[in-house]
Amino acid sequence: MSESTKIDFIYLSEQDMIRAGVTDMPRCVDTMEEMFKLLYQGDYRMAGANNDSHGAMITFPEQSPFPTMPKPTADRRLMAMPAYLGGDFQTCGVKWYGSNIANREKGLPRSILMFILNDIETGAPLAYMSANLLSAYRTGAIPGVGARHLARQDAKVIGLLGPGVMGKTSVAAFMAVRPAIDTIKIKGRGQKSMDSFLTWLAATFPQITNVQVVDSIEEVVRDADIITYCNSGEVGDPSTYPIVKRDWLKPGAFLAMPASCRLDDGMEQPEVRKVFDNTGLYQAWYEEVPKPAHHHIPLVGVRFMDMIAEGKMTIEDVEDLGKIVSGDTPARQNDDEIIVLSVGGMPVEDVAWATIVYRNAMANGIGVSLNLWDTPVLR
Repeated sequence: MSESTKIDFIYLSEQDMIRAGVTDMPRCVDTMEEMFKLLYQGDYRMAGANNDSHGAMITFPEQSPFPTMPKPTADRRLMAMPAYLGGDFQTCGVKWYGSNIANREKGLPRSILMFILNDIETGAPLAYMSANLLSAYRTGAIPGVGARHLARQDAKVIGLLGPGVMGKTSVAAFMAVRPAIDTIKIKGRGQKSMDSFLTWLAATFPQITNVQVVDSIEEVVRDADIITYCNSGEVGDPSTYPIVKRDWLKPGAFLAMPASCRLDDGMEQPEVRKVFDNTGLYQAWYEEVPKPAHHHIPLVGVRFMDMIAEGKMTIEDVEDLGKIVSGDTPARQNDDEIIVLSVGGMPVEDVAWATIVYRNAMANGIGVSLNLWDTPVLR
């Protein structure tokens, strides 16, 4: 008897994703930690000849002969981010990423994301899912993994620049791994995002009893145990990226940086521990973009790559989070170390969290079953 050729998959709306556990941050942090171990072992693949590419992005020219072609406005991205992840996941998938900062004028998120999860053997779709929350939670979980291994055990104060979506999920991840936190200092640009953040914070983490809205980046950083910059802005001129100065930091500060950032000379010194979330990702980026690369990708880890090219340090001077998580490199070694983690974002993170959410959905009958075909017309 021949096997059935019928293929069904599930569609998961944003509300379905919530019901299936996409906002379960403690579980997401644990899932990302498992993913980092697989990264370190090499049991994964992303795009590109190096298997570490962030993805493939469509870009638009400043001057085009076609009046209908989109202009390269701030944060204009159309991007596919594919990956395979092994271990207990054994799935592959791709996130499709559409982004335009002008969306906010229409009441829409800056980015609108979808994810397709596939069977690794046949390539058949398993799920087609709303991915804004998927992406936001996996992004926030990475600073949480970093904080679990690299922040002081007694951390109590978060300094946050940018109280948007990434700010919320990063704070949620910090709370998952350092529950003694009771203070947060926040700087934002718009009152609307600040009000949204403060309402969310009060409802979600009432144990954070000391909430300070501050006016400067220096106030965000000073006396904070955990610092994260989750801001958005123009890319191109590093002098406009928000700075971190060494003399602002208290001993033992941990910095998780998933957005644009520049360092002063003191922060670039060897006594400040520097960590990539995945060394190969930064090496792949460095192959793909013009130099200095920090002008094109504003992450602090890309600045590390420029520093390596300038002879200021070597690739061995930057540690790898997967190696730390796996126990082959020490985690925090004392209460005075200052540690900076660059968070780049990788499609293997989406695959990992999408797989867990998909399995939850299937186990609990969540989502809409859709039919691809009973028998394919072309074989």
